[in-house]
Amino acid sequence: MTAIARSLLPGSASVSADGTLSIGGVPVPALATEFGTPLFVYDEQHLRDNCRRAVREFGADRVVYATKAFLCGAMARLAHEEGLLLDVATGGELHAVLSAGVPASRCTVHGNNKSLTELREAVEVGVNHIVVDSFDELDRLDALRAEGLPVPDIHLRVTPGVHAHTHEYVSTGQDDSKFGFNLANGDARAAIARARASASVRLTGLHCHIGSNVLDAALFEKASRVMVDLAVETGLPELTLGGGLGVAYTNPEVAPTMEQWAVAIRAATRSLPAGTVVRVEPGRSIVAAAGVTVYSVGTVKRIPGVRDYVAVDGGMSDNLRPMLYGSEYEAFDPARTDAPRPARARVVGKHCESGDVLIDNAALPDNVRPGDLLVTPVTGAYGHSMSSNYNKVARPAVVFVSGGTARLVVRRETYGDLVRLDV
Repeated sequence: MTAIARSLLPGSASVSADGTLSIGGVPVPALATEFGTPLFVYDEQHLRDNCRRAVREFGADRVVYATKAFLCGAMARLAHEEGLLLDVATGGELHAVLSAGVPASRCTVHGNNKSLTELREAVEVGVNHIVVDSFDELDRLDALRAEGLPVPDIHLRVTPGVHAHTHEYVSTGQDDSKFGFNLANGDARAAIARARASASVRLTGLHCHIGSNVLDAALFEKASRVMVDLAVETGLPELTLGGGLGVAYTNPEVAPTMEQWAVAIRAATRSLPAGTVVRVEPGRSIVAAAGVTVYSVGTVKRIPGVRDYVAVDGGMSDNLRPMLYGSEYEAFDPARTDAPRPARARVVGKHCESGDVLIDNAALPDNVRPGDLLVTPVTGAYGHSMSSNYNKVARPAVVFVSGGTARLVVRRETYGDLVRLDV
């Protein structure tokens, strides 16, 4: 098997003459020594470049970052600094973003089951708008208005009947979905009529989302055309076209670029009235390839005639996606980055589950030993944000690297953190 594809590495990645990988000008083995493993490492310039690329294609204040993909104070501030709005899906995400110093007016509120408390918090702080997902939410907003709260701007999430070619767990735009108002059965138009007649909300736009990690730009165009027709019919001034732009996780995969996505969106929205505000949600594409996870190998177990196992010091607690979705990743030794990877092994974590598998049949360099480092690239999305304390494992630290400097943005949890909520 060939060496790891450079296209999977963060933008600032470089390899020295001895094969050592550096990100942001900092050698990865040095990061492991200083901050420990497992470790999430983000190329800060890559993050900023992705934000700027999206803003360049779609315009200022027209790009909404999905905080569920990766959220900490440093990331919230970075996205805000680069001109992105921030999408939050829970009261906790809203609190985290506000705590980072991002104004509430730069936040949009999502979620298929927002509680009365979450909606109250959103209205009280004055978010940009709330994406209403159900008739029950309209009832709750009526109740908040009866309390004397201000009238919020809302968008209605519409399920356009477009099935994205992605994992069923992250496909959201088909008719059979827990998200949004169904367009085909009349719910969407009924919700529009109700919202327009309500004194509790100010309907300013429509929203759709067809799924996460979509790799076919034509599907975005298809869904966008459905939504454009509805926007023209209703005359609403704002339209948000969601559906996370996909990324390549392994050597053979190919994903559309931000520019290709923009071409598809522009083609689909050409018939909108002049002045219509079109926003997009690029999803994981902002952060996924900017991040890697660094592990230490703890055990190598060879079972002749069966397979080899390489166990690392993390696992499903820092990357649930392989277990949840069957997601595939690559791995390599950052001390010999350009080395061929002819060996095969199942890379597993340290948890008490046979399903705690990071890579089922990983291509690895020869002679991986305990104490070696392994890096899985393209883990900047849904690693940290889905991390858990299963087996009372402390969550990893997160570092941003840029210009030869590493800065800790999320410290590693301690054993004390694991019991601090006990009473």
